Amino acid sequence: MAVPSEPMGPKVSPLAPPDGFPALPPVAGVRFAAARAGIRYRDRDDVMLAEIAPGSALAGVFTRSATRAAPVLDCEAKLRTLTGAARHGFAIVVNAGNANAFTGAAGDGAVKAVCAAAADVTGVPVAHVFTASTGVIGEPLPPEQIEQITGVLAKLRATLSPDGIEAAARAIMTTDTFPKGAMAEVTLAGVPVRIVGFAKGSGMIAPDMATMLAYLFTDAAIDRDVLQVLLSDAIGRSFNAITVDSDTSPSDTVMVAATGQAGHAAITNLNTPDAQAFAVALEGVMHDLALQIVRDGEGATKLIEVRVSGAAHDADAGRVARAIANSPLVKTAIAGEDPNWGRIVMAVGKSGAVADRDRLRIRFGDVLVAERGWVADSYAEEDGAAYMRRDELVITVDLGLGAGTATMWTCDLTHGYITINADYRS
Repeated sequence: MAVPSEPMGPKVSPLAPPDGFPALPPVAGVRFAAARAGIRYRDRDDVMLAEIAPGSALAGVFTRSATRAAPVLDCEAKLRTLTGAARHGFAIVVNAGNANAFTGAAGDGAVKAVCAAAADVTGVPVAHVFTASTGVIGEPLPPEQIEQITGVLAKLRATLSPDGIEAAARAIMTTDTFPKGAMAEVTLAGVPVRIVGFAKGSGMIAPDMATMLAYLFTDAAIDRDVLQVLLSDAIGRSFNAITVDSDTSPSDTVMVAATGQAGHAAITNLNTPDAQAFAVALEGVMHDLALQIVRDGEGATKLIEVRVSGAAHDADAGRVARAIANSPLVKTAIAGEDPNWGRIVMAVGKSGAVADRDRLRIRFGDVLVAERGWVADSYAEEDGAAYMRRDELVITVDLGLGAGTATMWTCDLTHGYITINADYRS
């Protein structure tokens, strides 16, 4: 097997943020490090460690895939045992290059070995060590690769830094063409609070809880149960509202740690102004990261927002939005800058949602394309074609039946996607 030295695909997506990785401020109580284990990539860091201070709260949401990876199962089990703030803090270890998914008992053993080694190096109890793996599915982590991961843990522990977040973000990349980071600041009880996060994801992206790996950190003081509710609620409007290729990874993980070191009174109730302000800021960071994943969709050249309104209820709106966003025919038409609105009609019809041909309205941006069961009288093909040449597009569908709404984000489907995935293991 050829061993790539860099993430596959183009050097940097044309939709990447022009200023690169943002300057994320340190968060009190969190340190990061990255190291080169050589699991699959030989010329770049591929393991990261995050150390979270004692007294912190931790929440997480994971894939609903029926073939969840060994690290996901371990994380789910450990989170169920947590109550309140942790006296001993936490450690998060993530490797790239091998997903340790669909690897049976060997996968469970690999997780235990990495967690035990990380606990020994960091002094964090094994029950507070959380891992994730990303890369090829179905290839066990052999003893030598486990040793490669555990062998760099001491170096990681020695190089932990509050400023190491960008290195950590780069270390977990696979087919990503750029590292993804975001931040927000919010004032709680008169005290400034920071939320920072990073994520990886480019392909095998579809809504089913989360759609990649994402880690968020804040110095807010917040009850663990409240933090879990806020994270779970925001998932639906951020990571669960994106799709690149309709495929859900068995490794999807989103975790948020709150160190409580900002110095404000702890948030223990969802129904307070501070809780709501924090919720808005947290969702903003999650939404930013989610859209960066779509911008880095494998082979992507266009970012597409699908807005659905007028559905019988929100669930139906979601079905329509997902059908449009996942349709290969819609996505390839957009890649070719073809305003083929008939494919939007097709996607609405196949979605399973209640629809009425004669009430349906379709727009490309501000261009009314179809209404009353036929192409709009005002529509001109050249207007639709001109709109399709944009890098960022909005497709709006009004079903005209009720108050249900939904929004999803996706990207086009190009030859680049085929090239990246045809060559992924070779």
